[in-house]
Amino acid sequence: MKIQFFKYQGTGNDFIIIDNRLIHWEPAKDEVSRLCDRHYGIGADGLMLLGERDGFDFAMRYFNSDGNESTMCGNGGRCMTAFARFLGMIDTMARFWAVDGIHEAEFTDPLYRLKMKDTRIEIAFEDGYLVNTGSPHFVVFTTNVDSLDVFSAGRLLRYDDRFTPEGVNVDFVEFREDGLFVRTYERGVENETLSCGTGVTASAIVADYLIPGRQEFYPVRTLGGDLRVSFRQTNGTFSGIWLEGPALLVFQGEFLL
Repeated sequence: MKIQFFKYQGTGNDFIIIDNRLIHWEPAKDEVSRLCDRHYGIGADGLMLLGERDGFDFAMRYFNSDGNESTMCGNGGRCMTAFARFLGMIDTMARFWAVDGIHEAEFTDPLYRLKMKDTRIEIAFEDGYLVNTGSPHFVVFTTNVDSLDVFSAGRLLRYDDRFTPEGVNVDFVEFREDGLFVRTYERGVENETLSCGTGVTASAIVADYLIPGRQEFYPVRTLGGDLRVSFRQTNGTFSGIWLEGPALLVFQGEFLL
């Protein structure tokens, strides 16, 4: 069986995307991990299936590169919107279903904006802050993030007993003059990724929690490029959260199951 795929990236966070509306493929864990392998497969941080759902433009399913179906992916949601636009399913606006519920998205050339779920700081620990932006993130503000060993430091916190049994994504964040610099260790990838949309969103929310009203929106630099997060905060609840940045088609092809 041949399956057509499309490779997209959003600030270096890359995905294999498949139009699953007709083939109804249910991938096995080992199939996903093999396809995402950067040496023996196509190579990606994750795999996404575009499907149908009544009342919505499309539905999105996301699998991490370890093969497990996972929680929401912010950069993935923007790339999926770009893919739906490529297919002619939408024009400049979309309303779609993902694992954490309803999302809206907008295209303003050349950027894609994704509306994230409302949230609040769940727990403020001494060493960081737990917040769920569709995926759980432990946000640590520190200095010298450029030189930090994110793999080692992130892996320790990802498996910390406080976050069992599922574990957590870990974001290391530094205040900069014009915004934030964020590096993320992603569970399911089990490594640092060039960018993480839900992590960037969580980092901006914690930044506003630490210094309320510091900025109306947060420009965020990642290793893979620049994103922007805007929101409003009322009595500790963050709503109207939008993640904005590029989403680009890299290449397309076919693989044989």
